Formats: sequence, C-alpha cells, structure tokens
Amino acid sequence: MATRTLRLDLHTHTYYSPDALTSPGKFVMACLQRGINCVAITDHNTIAGARLMERLCPFPVIIGEEIKTDAGDIVGLFLREEVPPGLPLEEAVARVKAQGGLVMVPHPFDRFRNSLGEEGLRRILPAVDVIETFNARNMTPGADEQARHFAALQGIPGVAVSDAHSPGELGRACIELPAFDGPQGFLEALAEARLVERRAPPHVHLYSRWAALRRRVFGWRPAKV
Repeated sequence: MATRTLRLDLHTHTYYSPDALTSPGKFVMACLQRGINCVAITDHNTIAGARLMERLCPFPVIIGEEIKTDAGDIVGLFLREEVPPGLPLEEAVARVKAQGGLVMVPHPFDRFRNSLGEEGLRRILPAVDVIETFNARNMTPGADEQARHFAALQGIPGVAVSDAHSPGELGRACIELPAFDGPQGFLEALAEARLVERRAPPHVHLYSRWAALRRRVFGWRPAKV
C-alpha cells in the first residue's frame, strides 16, 4: 500500500496575525486549490487562529505560534498552550518543549525581520529541531543560503515555507513528505522530505503593511469565535 504524500506548508498566517489578511474561508480555499493538504498555522503570538482552523480545515492542522522573544522570533509547533511574547529566548524555548512541542527557527538570517541570527541560534542550538532554510518572503537569497549552510553544518533538518500573510502566498514554498503522526513522526518523515522552493514577489510585504495599517488606523479586528 502506497504511503500518502503530504504537501505541508509549515509557516502560515491567518488574519489573527496583526500583519496578515487571510480569512479562514480564503485560507481553506487557497490550500485546496494548490494541493496543500497539511498546514501549520503560526500566527504571531497567538494560537487563536490555529485553534479555529483546526476545526474548519478538511486536512490536518499543526497548532503553531510565531513567538516574539527578547532575541528574535522562534516558532513553536505542535503546541497545546499559547506562549506569551516578550520572554527571554531560553524561557520561550523551554515553554515550547515543556508541552511536547518542537522549536523551528524562522528566517534566521533575514536582516529585515526580527530574526535570531547566528548568535541567537547558538544560544538555543541543542533545542532547535528545524530551521527554515528557504522562506519565500526573504528579500535576499543570501539569507536562505546562509541558513542552508548553518543547518547542514549542525545536522539540523531544513524546510521550505511560504510564511504566507495573504491568500495568494499559500503553498508557494512547502515540503512534500510521508504522512506522519505527532512531533516525533514529523521529524522522522522529514528525512524523506522534498523541498518546494518558490520566491514570493516583493510586493507581498505591502499586504502586511496594509493589514497592520487597517488595525492601527481603522480599528479592524477579526471576528470573535
């Protein structure tokens, strides 16, 4: 019997992130149109959107969170509880691990975002499970090349992600891998993963600016569920 292949986008945002535009309905539609049949919802400093999408999506959803720490962003995957922003880096990592989650480092060498860089990576190196070696929103290919080199040297699995903040970005970068069950099964499946890498056009960052502006100026907020 053939093993089912998943097309997984491991870093995505709904409009529960203050700089994202994707409503739940548009999120599901975009994934179905592009053959994405597994996602990690990693909204900024909240798992509210992930909890909602877990109920709405007709495919598996990994509860995640992109967490702002004092040293830069990390992503917690397979979470049960929200991790508050603003914690010391090591404490945020410990809270992810305490609930059986995995630590993924997003866009580690992108100078234009809240990235850990090499110094931050080395502070938590034994706890890092996954590194984004291709982030479709990185402005310069050099940031991805540096991440690939670092991950290879340290023997840490690398992944390709869309980091989608708008519907059109979903699935631009993803990984294809065997079906898995839980965090350990995911790490084992990564050994057979194929990375799909497609850069997002620069104008996608304007969508994030508009999303942030409509909240700050017009007071827009997602509907409560």
